[in-house]
Amino acid sequence: MTAPSLVAPSGTTPRLPAPTPRPGRHVLADAGAMVARSLRLVRREPDELVLGLVLPVMLMILFVYVFGGAMSVGTDYVTYATPGIVLLCAGYGASNTAIAVEQDMSGGIMDRFRSMPIVASTVLVGHLVASVVKNLVTTAVVLVVALLVGFRPVATPLEWVAAVGVVAAYVVAITSVAAFVGVLVRSPAAAGGFGFFMLFLPYVSSAFVPPGTMPAWLRGFAEHQPVTSVIETIRGLLVGLGSDARPVTDLGTTAVLALAWCAGLTVVFLGGAAWAFARRRR
Repeated sequence: MTAPSLVAPSGTTPRLPAPTPRPGRHVLADAGAMVARSLRLVRREPDELVLGLVLPVMLMILFVYVFGGAMSVGTDYVTYATPGIVLLCAGYGASNTAIAVEQDMSGGIMDRFRSMPIVASTVLVGHLVASVVKNLVTTAVVLVVALLVGFRPVATPLEWVAAVGVVAAYVVAITSVAAFVGVLVRSPAAAGGFGFFMLFLPYVSSAFVPPGTMPAWLRGFAEHQPVTSVIETIRGLLVGLGSDARPVTDLGTTAVLALAWCAGLTVVFLGGAAWAFARRRR
């Protein structure tokens, strides 16, 4: 028996055999490789890393020392605003993920991945996990700076763990949205526009002022959008206060709502990103 020839007939383009899919037990290895790749990309772009660390410091100074004196929220402003600053910085990190995904999609790297026996969609997993790692580091920076300027949490160790878990769930959710945007758009500028939306959303919530101080037409949105429930949960866990600066009484309900929002956004947009990813070509 002779081996099949790989020489294409004259006038035609030779077609390479499709890569053999890897068995399921190798999917985790593929995902781990993509996570490591995404983290290396961060290390190779020090300007993004530096900005991600400097931004929390600048925002904390801006809100506490510039705006804080004019805000009357019933408690120290640093206590009130710290959860919102955490989510602002997370939104910035998610916008960078949208740009990174778009660059992968429009660059030649995806052609190489598709020619290899790997699960190509693990590229999205790599960006997702790397975003969580980066944003948890940013969260730690925010909290350290907040402690230096007067933030005094009253949380127990278990409440600290729960607060970090809520932040991580929020980061996963908004990074899923960012990945979906990065797959759909066709330029880094369009992907970067997502960052404006993510940085704007916390302002129209209970992050920096009580929703009760807003006009009636805006108050309803501020009270019921996803960011508000996440902020209220983090604030309640760390300092035991609600948006009205009174002791929180319904933290369990608020936490369930926050996690439900995060889970819903993750399922819808990460699933949508995977679907669009499988169908998009350069």
